[in-house]
Amino acid sequence: MANTINTKTMPGFMELLPNEQRLFNWMKNTIQKGFETFGFTPINTPIMERAEVILAKAGGDTEKQIYTVSKLATKTTEDIALRFDLTVPLARYVADHFYELTFPFRRYAIGKVYRGERSQAGRFKEFYQADIDVVGNKELSFRYDAELPSVIYTIFKKLNIGNFTIRINNRKVLNGYFESLGLSEQATSVLRSLDKLEKIGEDGVRKELEALKLPEDVIAKIFEFTQIKGNASEVIRCLKALDIANDTFARGVDELSQVMGFVREFGIPEDYYTIDLKIARGLDYYTSTVYETTLDAYPEIGSICSGGRYDNLASYFIDKELPGVGISIGLTRMFDQLLARNIIRPEAATPTNVLVIPLEDQFLSKAMDLANTLRAENVPTEVSFEQGSLRDKLEYANKLGIPYVAFIGANEVEKNVFTLKDFISGTQEELSTEQLISKLRRS
Repeated sequence: MANTINTKTMPGFMELLPNEQRLFNWMKNTIQKGFETFGFTPINTPIMERAEVILAKAGGDTEKQIYTVSKLATKTTEDIALRFDLTVPLARYVADHFYELTFPFRRYAIGKVYRGERSQAGRFKEFYQADIDVVGNKELSFRYDAELPSVIYTIFKKLNIGNFTIRINNRKVLNGYFESLGLSEQATSVLRSLDKLEKIGEDGVRKELEALKLPEDVIAKIFEFTQIKGNASEVIRCLKALDIANDTFARGVDELSQVMGFVREFGIPEDYYTIDLKIARGLDYYTSTVYETTLDAYPEIGSICSGGRYDNLASYFIDKELPGVGISIGLTRMFDQLLARNIIRPEAATPTNVLVIPLEDQFLSKAMDLANTLRAENVPTEVSFEQGSLRDKLEYANKLGIPYVAFIGANEVEKNVFTLKDFISGTQEELSTEQLISKLRRS
């Protein structure tokens, strides 16, 4: 017997059944509509870029996860890499089209990115991200930093996935505090370790900080600092009360205070956001405000939306000051985790609302006429062309979750009606074309 080819999807790649794919598409479309509600405009950058573009702002563990493509495979003399995220390609895009864009430039992008992640639950090598960014020319108001939580709140409420908390911090607050502890040269490494707190726990982070040769009393102060809690006003008061004589820290506290004040102006209920001094964000290009969003009932899922402000992401590509702020929803990972916990459930495997069945071949043209009429009224419609039994056709509709079946036979043609079977209620009735359209448009 000949060897058969393994058809299993490779680890780290998601492939969905039709009913799951429809649910995924609904989530993606809901997010897109949410972005557009706030006036963000779409762009689409290539999946492959010059490696020097993708690597421009890489650092730490990020560079190890970037996929490079051989020159032979791409038939080019240049080193190529798959995009790691949608933010660095945005920086290249803005630099390339600087004189054609209007600032502040508000963009969204929804597309696949690629990372050399270790395959495990909720981690993918290929996955969708859904991003928004606001990029300014020379300056950018901190009100934009407050607007993004409003976008998050609006979208996640529409997705109806339960209560969530938008956790906000400022990298200058952390860096300034670390500087006050004499850790200026180690601040980036400390930030990267702190960013892993919820993944590897306090013990894991402690080991990493010890490996950096930090004294035990300094490590204790770092953990004590991250445990400052309260509502936004209380945390700001606590930070100011520390009386830390460090300019970076003072600017960070001021920026954080501004952002939290603006967040209140956007009308987000206080139950949905908080200051969390543990939020660091591991990517090096974040310089100020940072965000992570978690589901209250499922903290083990981790962040389902994160991001932050960057002073000048495009500095590697253009001699312009282009500050920006953005967020990214890990759509594939979020979908996978919500589906696994039955927080979301797939329904019908098809968008078809009605299956039109001619009871004999001579009625096929009338079935197609009806289908065309229904489609013109935006009713998703299929016609059964199979030669099988009526029972087989009804079973087909039932398996796919098609809610209605319309029959056309001699009796229907004589009466100039259609017999509509409702799978949900189990009822059956004879309807004129106008009545049929009215009923199906309401369903």
